Amino acid sequence: MYVLDRGYLDYERFDRMTDDGYFFLSRLRKNAVIREVYEFKLPEDSAVLSDQLMLIGTTQNRTENYFRLLKVMDSKGNELPFITNRFDLSAEEISEVYKSRWAIELFFKWIKQPLNIKKFYGQSEWAIQNQVIIAFIVFCLHVLVQMEAKSKRKTLQISCYLRAALWKPAHIWLRKIEGKAIP
Repeated sequence: MYVLDRGYLDYERFDRMTDDGYFFLSRLRKNAVIREVYEFKLPEDSAVLSDQLMLIGTTQNRTENYFRLLKVMDSKGNELPFITNRFDLSAEEISEVYKSRWAIELFFKWIKQPLNIKKFYGQSEWAIQNQVIIAFIVFCLHVLVQMEAKSKRKTLQISCYLRAALWKPAHIWLRKIEGKAIP
């Protein structure tokens, strides 16, 4: 099952994916033109606002397949419309699948920012695992240096100081990290 961001919204692609037997879940744009065909009954205690069978698009450019439109309330009170071709899962399960996507998104954001991995140098599973493990070790060492020096500086600043004074005596970069002037 492909879980897509609304930036990948392409109705023809959704029709092709459905015809080829692939499942998808995506957020729907608020300005999407939909025609409701059927409203599914929801359980009394459901967190889902609505569950509908619908066609999407205008009369000139409409999807060939029927899709499922779910409307869910997020933790901030915003209404999120989801489109999917999965009819075998409950509305709550589909909602949970999309929430899981955000956990994955945050994990990759963390890899790019604190671990500072901008690209992978190898293609194999081992190469990628090794690069992530090495980056994680470096991150942990930066945090340990920050804790040891009782510094309030950010990890990125500490990283810059360590790079700049890499081959200099430790007391030089420790003083910089601690914020003390170097005599």
